[in-house]
Order: sequence, then structure tokens, then C-alpha cells
Amino acid sequence: MSSRRDYQLGLLFVTISAIAWSTTGFFTRLIPLDSFTLLAWRGIFGSVSVLLVIILSNPKGWVREFTRIGRVELIYIALTVSGMMMFITSLRHTSVAHNAVIYATIPFLAGFLGWYFLREYPTRSSIVSSGVALVGVLLMVGFGGDGGLFGDILSFGMTLSMAASIIVIRKNPTMSVLPSACIGAIISVFICWPLGAPLDVTSLQLCHLALLGVVNSAIGLAFFALGSKKLPAVETALIGALDTPLAPLWVWIAFSETPGINTIIGGGIVLAAVIGHIIVSQKASPLPQAAG
Repeated sequence: MSSRRDYQLGLLFVTISAIAWSTTGFFTRLIPLDSFTLLAWRGIFGSVSVLLVIILSNPKGWVREFTRIGRVELIYIALTVSGMMMFITSLRHTSVAHNAVIYATIPFLAGFLGWYFLREYPTRSSIVSSGVALVGVLLMVGFGGDGGLFGDILSFGMTLSMAASIIVIRKNPTMSVLPSACIGAIISVFICWPLGAPLDVTSLQLCHLALLGVVNSAIGLAFFALGSKKLPAVETALIGALDTPLAPLWVWIAFSETPGINTIIGGGIVLAAVIGHIIVSQKASPLPQAAG
């Protein structure tokens, strides 16, 4: 497969993962449960759905996928699980607005880590688009004084762990990402189960939770794992920023919860930044593959 075709597939796959992950707000609105209960069941259904993807993609050798887990995979698992815990804890100590704005810096963090560890040099388009996207997020949610320093630190830690996980996948394209994600989801169940009330869910909520696990984990994680291997780290993070403007769109469609003017304008800026970068990137040669 040509590098151009590979690059285009990377853009497509990461875009699909961003769309899948952008439904988190919709499911959170649909399922009125506390965060730990929701995450516990998401971990159960997520691990099962990811396991099914692994089995379907390699029916005869799927067990070997898990036996290949080594140091790199353990680092990835630690990053994703710790990032999840920092994210949940940060919401208790800072505002959602602060959390969103801090997370919007991930293209810059991923770009720096990509340069430092992989010697990937971000293009001018990716840097400018990341800055424009950050402005869009700031306009969407603002950056009021209702945050807390401890929560902001945790939010930054979560963002850093996500950026680092992108680098791990990019540097090790043959690593067992999906088995690692499956194990990470199982670990999240053990962490979140005793902290929530998972046995108090209704049968309808259980169906919604199953759908959340499939969309968020099987679709989101699978396409993210495939796409992040094919794109420079900063571009993976930038395309992932699509979930910020898309999240209120699904809530508006499903619940007629009309977004404010700042959300509409800011979301439009983020969308324009990402789409603009994709258009510009198609006129230039993709960056070389990361060093292994």
C-alpha cells in the first residue's frame, strides 16, 4: 500500500474513532448513572466487544495476541487506566469547562512528544490548525474561575497520558493494542465497580450501557488503534479534537438541547480547523513513518 493511501486511511480511521468517542456525552445524558457505575459497565461491555473484534480479526490466533503482551503493552495499559482515573477524579475538583480547554492542548503535547521521542516534525498546517482548534474550544466553553488547581493538574495529567499513549502506539506499530485495551477495560471494572452502584441499573439502562461499550470501545478504540499507527502524533491528536464540537450535536439531535451561540461558533471553528488541515494535508506529501 502506498504511503499516500496509508496516510488517507489513517485520517479516515481516526475520524471514525473521534465520531464514536463524541457520543460519550450523548450516552451520559441518556443513562442517568454516577460516573463509576457507568465506567464499570462500560468496562465490562467494552472488554467483551473488543475481545470479539480480536477474535473475528484473528479466529485461530487470537489467544497468541494476548501472550504477546510485554513491556510496551503494559506501559500503554498503565497510561490508559491512569488517564481514565485522573479524568474522573478531575471532574470532582474542577469544572467541565476547564477540563475541556486543558484537553484541547493535546495536539501540542502530542506534537512535542512526537518531536522528542520520534523526531517527527509537525507541519505548519498542523500547528496552525491546532491553535485555531484551541481557540474554538475556548470560545465554546470559556475558561472561567470555577476550576480548582488540583483538578486542573489532574486534567493535565489525563491529557498528557493520552498524548503519551498516542506516542507509544506510533513508535510501536506492531504492538498488541486491542488486547491491551481489553485488559485495560477489565482493570477499570475492578477499580470502578466497588466505587459505584452497578447492581442498581435497570434492564433498559443495561442495553444502553452495552451500546456504549460497543460504540466507545469496539468502534472507537479499534479505529483509533488502526489510525494512530498511520498518522504523525500531532495529527492523530488534532483529528481527535473533532469529538469536542460533535458531542453537543448528538445531544441536540437526540434531546433537542439547543447549544448556545458560543458553542455553535466555537464548534464551527474547531470543525473548520480540522477540515482545513485535512484539505491542506492532501496537497502535500505525508510525513515519513516514525522510527521504531
